Amino acid sequence: MPKKEITDDQIKAYALKNAVEHEGKAVDKSVLNSLFNEGLDKKDILSVMPRIAVIVSEVNKMGLELQENMLKELEKNVSHRKVKQEGELPELPNAKKGVVMRIAPSVSGPLHLPHAINLSLNYNFVKKYKGKLYVRIEDTNPETVYKPAYKMIEDEAKWLTKNKAKIVIQSDNMKNYYKYAENLIKKNKAYVCTCSAEDFRKLIIKSKACECRNLDVKENMGKWEKMLDKKGFKKGRAVLRFKADLNDKNPAMRDFPLARINTTKHPRVGNKYRVWPLMNLAVTVDDIEMKMTHVIRGKDHKDNAKRQEMMYKVLGKKPPWTGFLGMLNFKGMAFSTRQMKADIQAGKYKGWEDPRLDTVASLRKRGYNPEAFWKLAAHIGLSEVDKVIDKKDFFEILDKFNK
Repeated sequence: MPKKEITDDQIKAYALKNAVEHEGKAVDKSVLNSLFNEGLDKKDILSVMPRIAVIVSEVNKMGLELQENMLKELEKNVSHRKVKQEGELPELPNAKKGVVMRIAPSVSGPLHLPHAINLSLNYNFVKKYKGKLYVRIEDTNPETVYKPAYKMIEDEAKWLTKNKAKIVIQSDNMKNYYKYAENLIKKNKAYVCTCSAEDFRKLIIKSKACECRNLDVKENMGKWEKMLDKKGFKKGRAVLRFKADLNDKNPAMRDFPLARINTTKHPRVGNKYRVWPLMNLAVTVDDIEMKMTHVIRGKDHKDNAKRQEMMYKVLGKKPPWTGFLGMLNFKGMAFSTRQMKADIQAGKYKGWEDPRLDTVASLRKRGYNPEAFWKLAAHIGLSEVDKVIDKKDFFEILDKFNK
């Protein structure tokens, strides 16, 4: 039982509110998050979710006008907290003692508009709970590093957060990645695979183990040392894999890769390292070491979140609470830093501050202030619902918040 009984009227009120905010379609998890405001205990999630699913299904079958009328009636029955207004941040679970949050932009280019929104949403929560915010620059793929972006990301993140964000760089954490990788090998939960990608893929689709999976810890440690040795395995000949469930219904969850050999010279640390962590290893290690409590990420990372939870369990650590954001489709805007960089080099744009680009550098130069992005992020909110936003409509909203 929850600490305080959650009623169907409370569930319906939050389902109606979520539906009204999102063109008539409520989302189960958004309703669940709202119920923490009503005293829902985390251990009772499994028991309350079926009730939420039934009520959300009923609400989503209604027309928007009926939803709005019913919300006016049921809002009175929400006893502990009035249904939040547009632009008001929801409560994060287990956040009263403070939060530690992060965003992790790639160093392939400077920050752009979606970065600014995500950073601002995280910063809003950090301000609310008097917590700590990290901007963790991802640079563990030497091939995609754009060296000027280090300084640009740092300057733009500090501007957006009034110098409150702490900047960290993943290539400074290589010893930690190696330590955790070796720990997983010693636990017999990671192994060095030397199979070809094609052969491995054929086996994993059939839920079958490759011959590397059954090697003992000593043999795997020897192969790991050979990955690290400049005279050892060549690039592309070995990869460190997490030993997951081969019968997982999703083949992408089965024995996913953790680290690979990449001998490309890194723009920041040169050839000091030849084995580089892949995202799931790097993110898990950094989130543990930085004591991350709450993570907000795009819902396209749901599989990665599951992979990281597997690693947390093996390592005996508690994963952070994770909220997912729906995709924001900005019509008339493009955010590929690779393409922007190519266009700048070709002379199509004068630089990253060109007013025709929707980078943070450009928006800052055009007179937008950090507070406008904070308000915009709160307006968009924390929701898994995908949104389509026209460029003209978007800038009308941003202009209003910039006054």
